[in-house]
Amino acid sequence: MVEHECQISKEACRKARLARDPRFDGQFFIGVCTTKIFCRPVCPAVSPKEENVRYFDTAVQAANAGLRPCLRCRPDSAPRSYAWKGTQTTLERAKALIDAGALSGIDGQNVEALSERLGISSRYLRKLFAQKLGTSVKHYAQYRQLMFAKQLLHQSNLSITQVAFAAGFNSIRRFNEVFKAQLQLTPSALRKSRGQPGDSERSQLQPLAECGQVTLRVQLSFRPPFAWQQQYDFYQLRAVKEMEWLDNNLSYGRSFSLNGVSGYFDAKLNEARNAFDVDIVLEKDSDLCQLNAIINNIRRVLDLDANIYQIDSALSLIEPLAPLMLPGLRLLGVWSAFEAGCRAVLGQQVSIVQASKLLNQLVLTYGEKRLIGEKQVTLFPTPAAIAKAELTELKMPGARKRALTALGQFVWDNPNADLERWLSIKGIGPWTVAYARMRGLSEPDILLCGDLVVKKRVLAQYQTEQAGTDKSATDKGLDYELLTQSLAKQVAPWGSYLTFQLWNLS
Repeated sequence: MVEHECQISKEACRKARLARDPRFDGQFFIGVCTTKIFCRPVCPAVSPKEENVRYFDTAVQAANAGLRPCLRCRPDSAPRSYAWKGTQTTLERAKALIDAGALSGIDGQNVEALSERLGISSRYLRKLFAQKLGTSVKHYAQYRQLMFAKQLLHQSNLSITQVAFAAGFNSIRRFNEVFKAQLQLTPSALRKSRGQPGDSERSQLQPLAECGQVTLRVQLSFRPPFAWQQQYDFYQLRAVKEMEWLDNNLSYGRSFSLNGVSGYFDAKLNEARNAFDVDIVLEKDSDLCQLNAIINNIRRVLDLDANIYQIDSALSLIEPLAPLMLPGLRLLGVWSAFEAGCRAVLGQQVSIVQASKLLNQLVLTYGEKRLIGEKQVTLFPTPAAIAKAELTELKMPGARKRALTALGQFVWDNPNADLERWLSIKGIGPWTVAYARMRGLSEPDILLCGDLVVKKRVLAQYQTEQAGTDKSATDKGLDYELLTQSLAKQVAPWGSYLTFQLWNLS
């Protein structure tokens, strides 16, 4: 077996695997020399002897060492960790794009196009993958396709042909060849191995509907803790009728549109499994080409890949805020940066309740109504719809209406522009851009210092600490600016999580 030094210490890995600690799920993988299988730290199988195991940072490193994924704990279902390491930014961006299907499918890019998108040379990108992951860009992309296909074979009733298409393979023959070569069994053999119709997991599987509609369920894992009740309340206060819905079972659902594909999902907490059971409904069979990107965005919106133990540990060091921090509070996103920008514009200088009313009016008036399956939903308005909107229904200043339509026009004309370019739009300031980055792109280090609620709660907690400070100077913002500069340095790279913690305070 190829030796590999895991970034997490060997002793920490040993303790985590013996305890089956779910906080480390997806942060490392366990290779078993005797069985040639690799597992997650939470694998229910009998723990192997320490002298028979090796530890790997990623599943692809374990696969490169000649190991195959365990059929019991299914490494393909582990939470991911790359998006929250805070280092190796270019490599992590490349992996995120590949995981979303940038190199797969009929419209997949080549390595050169991906490199250009990242602003680096293809030679440098290949060097990064070779040095950091021990594999090539194409091999990594192919492995991610296989892991996604494996997840669908385990968890859905999609046909093998549909699974191959959803995973980005253009040929069922090629899919079968690669699958067998990499995983030492065929897709049909794996499908048969998942259990009999009566077992608990299989009973959750949803059948395909008629008329081309596709309905499937996947289980998306996370690392505990997860403060879902508080986050359910957060969503409920801001929910948009017909676009979002919540029920008494603490589930959250919404409609979506991504790369020309529309549908909706329902996510219900499965606390016993540290996961969400997510039902996804797509309009037609051909929409499966975007399924990987859709699932990745659901993971981002619910913040399922956060290394929350590390984040909570960092927040616990910030005095005097530490005692007020709620363990497991996530960075809840919205479906797109454009939607987040619209929410930010509507929420300027008004209460959350008033902002929610304006948002509901905007979506119900300008969003497209669709019948998807048997459910009537409304999609968030497109940039084109907002650009053309008169907005007479919205009771807010004309300047903000103009800023909203200008934002729609800009994103319509420049769909892939960096959000910093939004600052060229009259009425769009740093707070709006920062909010869109935090909730629309899920950037982890956005401390919204300009937010009035954040300012009020930071000052309230630090006032006692700053005994003798002139309160009038603090209220004018001079001391607050210095305070938040220091606070942002202390909390980095988790400023967005502190923002949500401050919002959560009563």
